[in-house]
Amino acid sequence: MITQIAVATTVGLLGWAYLALLKPPPPKVCGSPGGPPVISPRVQLNDGRYVAYKESGVSKEKAKHKIIIIHGFDSSKDLMLPISQDLMQELEIYVLQYDRAGYGESDPHPKRSVKSEAFDVEELADKLQLGPKFYVVGLSMGAYSIPGNATFSVLLFNELNVQRRLAGVALVVPFVNYWWSCYPAKLSNEALGKMLAQDQRTFRIVHYAPWLVHWWMNQKWFHSLSMMEGNMAIFCPPDQEMLKQLSSAPSPGQEKVRQQGEFECLYRDLIVGFGNWDFAPTDIKNPFPDNEGSVHLWQGHDDRIIPRELNCYLAEKLPWIQYHEVPNAGHLIIHNASYCETILRKLLEKQ
Repeated sequence: MITQIAVATTVGLLGWAYLALLKPPPPKVCGSPGGPPVISPRVQLNDGRYVAYKESGVSKEKAKHKIIIIHGFDSSKDLMLPISQDLMQELEIYVLQYDRAGYGESDPHPKRSVKSEAFDVEELADKLQLGPKFYVVGLSMGAYSIPGNATFSVLLFNELNVQRRLAGVALVVPFVNYWWSCYPAKLSNEALGKMLAQDQRTFRIVHYAPWLVHWWMNQKWFHSLSMMEGNMAIFCPPDQEMLKQLSSAPSPGQEKVRQQGEFECLYRDLIVGFGNWDFAPTDIKNPFPDNEGSVHLWQGHDDRIIPRELNCYLAEKLPWIQYHEVPNAGHLIIHNASYCETILRKLLEKQ
């Protein structure tokens, strides 16, 4: 009897701990009872989820180039980029930005994965009738969505048999996974070792114990992710200067980024990105063997969030990637109007 009581008590305590500490709260889905309102235009995907989007530039019907821009971690479709109307008119570009699953006003995806993110891009392009060809710009963590990492986008599109739809890809300070098998252990360990100690702990927990992420990110005994705590040490001096400029004119709508719950946008982003991938980026073949398009990787030399050594290594292993390292720049290069224009012009440049 004592043993049975002890077992029952233990099971009960474990169940309580799971529900109280480990299990994330349900998301506050936009448009649901008690959830945030739906304000932006949305399109329904084949699995029933809704994706919110924003359009800018010239009309789809008149555009010479159609570009899908994918936001990064803790961001949304409302991210304001320094793309002037004059530039969009000159280059005849239509720009589509959207909220990734669980962010902003896009429905969460409980089975979100690197593949589902790529499918979302392809399906969104179909639903909005972007035509047979479009460009993709992946920003930081958003790079694993179609871009996934410095090159992931292309592999995924090859895998999904939609490479034919890509006109070109720009991966801007793209996300890296320290556990990709293609990296030499010494290189990845050294790169991870350059991160702040609290971020090293967080990345390891996300990779090895994703079921602990909700608890870890909300406990008060240890520092978790520096970016979410506002630790400025993660930003190099050029990034800190850029943040001062951005804070004076914040992007409208950014307050909606986490409105459906941090687990479905931020934590799930980390879990998918730092999880075990079933391929290595160096497995990728050139998606444009006849130079009908190009893949560009843009990396800030002083980036403290994405170690330049890892993206540089991938570019060396995949020589068809056009690697651009920006001196005296960090993670926020896309917010520099001059760099942003250069990135777009290079992407659209005829081969």
